[in-house]
Amino acid sequence: MRLLFAGTPEVALPSLRALVDSSHEVVGVLTRPDARRGRGRTLHPSPVAAWARERGLPVLTPTTLKDPEVQQQIVELDVDAAPVVAYGALIPPALLDVPRHGWVNLHFSLLPAWRGAAPVQHALIAGDDVTGATTFRIEEGLDTGPVLGTLTETVRRRDTAGDLLERLAEAGAPLLLATLDALEAGTAAPVPQPPDGLSHAPRLEVADARVDWSAPAIAVDRLVRGTTPAPGAWTTAPDGSRLKLRPVRVHADVTDLAPGRLRAGKREVLVGTGSGAVELGEVAPAGRSWMPAADWARGARLPQDARLGEEAP
Repeated sequence: MRLLFAGTPEVALPSLRALVDSSHEVVGVLTRPDARRGRGRTLHPSPVAAWARERGLPVLTPTTLKDPEVQQQIVELDVDAAPVVAYGALIPPALLDVPRHGWVNLHFSLLPAWRGAAPVQHALIAGDDVTGATTFRIEEGLDTGPVLGTLTETVRRRDTAGDLLERLAEAGAPLLLATLDALEAGTAAPVPQPPDGLSHAPRLEVADARVDWSAPAIAVDRLVRGTTPAPGAWTTAPDGSRLKLRPVRVHADVTDLAPGRLRAGKREVLVGTGSGAVELGEVAPAGRSWMPAADWARGARLPQDARLGEEAP
């Protein structure tokens, strides 16, 4: 089949590679426009755009798919299907029926659980033991289309969102390819999503990744892992500055630390929570690189009653 691939970040690359190496023909790649990154705020192509251009694939980077000229470009590609992996923008209704087999999305959850932009992050924060990936045909509702295929993946105890998303991206590539093969062969059997088990996974902002030390230790652990690497968990240091956090370890047996209260030793730094405590892993003070929490605590000259999470004085 003739395919238009739509995707933007690194996690879309396993699927794009699998489709380019398959019997199908990728005649175009749709991705988000170049974005400014780094201290110099210079423009950089998306990982998908960079990979596709290196291999001579036609790349479209429109700011919006509502532009009639952009829509005409897509129509003229005359594609049989448009596989989508983390493209990052909605497909307007006018384009939904342009590919003969529609737009086929690889979504990183077991729909209808965690519909939305951040399914893996929300699954970890909620403490799910099992998640997975789903291929479905895109319709006007948000992640509501009929299911074409699924796979399951066990959530590991120390998984971060980055770890789990990487595994799902690799496992999801053959699922997406098998779905397209079935559509071509006429053997695909779309199944409507069930009405029960519905949950939503909106995009996480920086404010959502702030640690609430009054929450139980296990909830703090899940929040930090679920927001690693992005948007990145954080709290405020005793001086009110921002302190970034990497994954922590739960110490349920430590019960004498009030929420946010620090206990710094030579090799570990414990923080009290609503139930138990957590041991900090690596931290990054404002304007500085990542370092072990014990190194930060020694250099910060913490007062005896130091706490995390309080506002600047």
